Amino acid sequence: MLQVPARCAGATGAVWETGGVDETTQVFRPTSGRWLAGTVAALAAFGLVSLVVEGEPAEVLRYGSVLVLVAALVWAAYWLPAVEVSAAGVTLRNVLRTVELPWPSIQRIDTRYALTLVTAYGTYSAWAAPAPGNRRSHRETPAAELRGLPETTYGAGGSVRPGDLPSSPSGAAAAIVRRRWEELRDAGHLDDPRLERPTPRTTWHRGTLTVLGVLTVATVVALLAVHQP
Repeated sequence: MLQVPARCAGATGAVWETGGVDETTQVFRPTSGRWLAGTVAALAAFGLVSLVVEGEPAEVLRYGSVLVLVAALVWAAYWLPAVEVSAAGVTLRNVLRTVELPWPSIQRIDTRYALTLVTAYGTYSAWAAPAPGNRRSHRETPAAELRGLPETTYGAGGSVRPGDLPSSPSGAAAAIVRRRWEELRDAGHLDDPRLERPTPRTTWHRGTLTVLGVLTVATVVALLAVHQP
């Protein structure tokens, strides 16, 4: 199914996409990270073209791998990561691996440093949903956006932590996860949680690891060659 972008209410630089497996599945990717990855890729491509047009073949071999490695690292860190929320649970697609966490396993949602799910399997953080810096203030968020959030968002006296602000990547992602989790909890589906697996389903990104490994070796060899007589 074709994915349709939908910007989260109050979220800056954070987009949820609906579609994929079914219409209830939502995929979160921070727009700022994708812009960064695209910009770096464009600069790397420009650098490669410049080397090919103006440089010697040796220079292309020496410095081309550096440019490609930088682009690959930024792609892995800022384009690939995502948070997927579906009827089955929450899937965290991070830089090097993807972890699938079913709803019955999730015990608590935290946002101190990033969207973090405390589960029966352990604690897992989402690279795609970092919390804002300590300087982030509630003054930057309209009071209206702090109302109507999932009940587990609020602390003592109705306080909202910086990581839960709906205008932050962590807060935008946490709001969707908490809302779905609370709906299941209130319906009684999480009263007697039973897990089908002793550990969460984890998929290592072998392709990413292979590409980054090969490019790293090629870059080291190329840089060492620069110092050869």
